[in-house]
Amino acid sequence: MALTLGQLAVRFGCELHGNPSILVDCVGTLDAEGPVLGFVASKVYLPQLLATRVAAVVVDAKLAPSSPVPALVSANPHATFAHIASLLHPQSVAVPGVHPTALVHPDAQVDPTAEVGPWCMVGAGSKIGARALLGPHCTVGAQVTLADDVRLLARVTVCDGVTIGARSTLHPGCVVGSDGFGYAREGQGWTKVPQVGTVRVGEDVEIGANTTIDRGALGDTVICDGVKLDNQIQIAHNVVIGEHTAVAACVGIAGSTRIGKRCMIGGGTGMAGHLVLGDDIFITGFGMVTRSIDKPGLYSSVLPVEEARSWRRIVGRIKRLDSMAARLAALEKAAGVAAALQQEDSDD
Repeated sequence: MALTLGQLAVRFGCELHGNPSILVDCVGTLDAEGPVLGFVASKVYLPQLLATRVAAVVVDAKLAPSSPVPALVSANPHATFAHIASLLHPQSVAVPGVHPTALVHPDAQVDPTAEVGPWCMVGAGSKIGARALLGPHCTVGAQVTLADDVRLLARVTVCDGVTIGARSTLHPGCVVGSDGFGYAREGQGWTKVPQVGTVRVGEDVEIGANTTIDRGALGDTVICDGVKLDNQIQIAHNVVIGEHTAVAACVGIAGSTRIGKRCMIGGGTGMAGHLVLGDDIFITGFGMVTRSIDKPGLYSSVLPVEEARSWRRIVGRIKRLDSMAARLAALEKAAGVAAALQQEDSDD
């Protein structure tokens, strides 16, 4: 598909600097050439912009005067670029029908516009919505509901009783609805606690490759509308993630934690169980969240990487903190300031 800059400007509400008849047929990086549309979201990339040979770029108003090529000026260049990229590079659509190698239970309902690909399995009582796509080797258990336009790309497993909302995409290898890690200590061993809940995934959710979402132990695990989950995330039983929250790769969220709306969780973060995070909370990468947070804002933990010798000295000092604190308390007591400090602590 090729579109003119004029068409794109009108469609996405951009101010156009340059010839409206110039055609673009794909998006790419600033070092590409030909009928390519690039974008710049930060002045950090100004040197690349000045040297670019793409047909046009999407930029904000501050960078537009620096562009040597035609520019689509947007208040949010990244989002505008994403919309244009989706238009120029449309995703594949379902090819209606069930592949001869697929196994669909007689009690399952598959919309005639849905595609069930090679070597898929669909269990009893499941419902596959209009234009849904099941890529190769996907497994859909019993009593599963896939709403309209759901996409399971390849080797996705959706276990019994799970519900996936409209227009959600599940990337290769993800598992939704496996048993949570629930065991009761008995003597020297463990007794499994049956996981009788399920998983409810909302609309417009994206679940990355090899991400796993456990079913609830009693109630349900809930992923609300618009949530975006990266690759290789572990979400334990009875977790609730609020609308439009984004979670980066390799995050682990322990059971029964509740995360609010519009949060952003950085990659590699670990979250303890039974916590509550409010709305609009941002955790930077490799954070360790061990307490509930109710105030919106940016939170960090874990020391950044240091040269090995420096790191060993820091660890040595950390190990001496208890003895240092005891010595400090003794000095404060001798100086008569302990009572005042204790009062300040109680006020906090």
